[in-house]
Amino acid sequence: MTIRLGLISWATGALVLAAVAACSDDTTNAPSATPTPSATSVAPSPTSSPSPTSPSDAASDAATSAMRSYFTVVSEVGQDPKSPLKRLETVATSTQLQALETLHRGQRDRGRRQTGSTVISEFTVQSVNLDNSDPGAGKVPTVVIDVCWDVSGVDVLDRNGTSVVSPDRPDTGWTRYSVANYDYADDPSGGWRVATGQDLKEEPCAAS
Repeated sequence: MTIRLGLISWATGALVLAAVAACSDDTTNAPSATPTPSATSVAPSPTSSPSPTSPSDAASDAATSAMRSYFTVVSEVGQDPKSPLKRLETVATSTQLQALETLHRGQRDRGRRQTGSTVISEFTVQSVNLDNSDPGAGKVPTVVIDVCWDVSGVDVLDRNGTSVVSPDRPDTGWTRYSVANYDYADDPSGGWRVATGQDLKEEPCAAS
């Protein structure tokens, strides 16, 4: 399922996109790296009434909503040095949360802050896996989403207001996120958090 988002924008630092994707590559206690896609639709009913939403469809919708919230919260924390880092726990977990906390603490220690907004022009749900057999080992429901981002309008400034972004920074790219729900049994719709992120070596998506 590919969802076009037009010019909807969320702010997230360009350095956040690069660093978090690199730092969160550790898979310790992360959700399964190769989730098995499950059905994303149900067979049509013999009557004309609409088919009920399948568990996979519901998980996909909840995970994409969590992905939107992730970009919103990460950006707000990056733009406001007084924003509590605890807010990151509402949108991230596992290695992604650790990477975000480390990154934002480092940025704040250096007196850096983000300006501008990242534009998300497209994202694609690659797979849905509802295996919840062993949360302690990372076997939890997981939705894998590829995100196309555009950071041409984003800057990161030091304490003197000088940009620290490299002039060679790419303006667009793709990142693959795993959105996991470690509380699926108790909260199948609201427990989704971004657990890992990894940059993809693909052709840049079109700038928004």
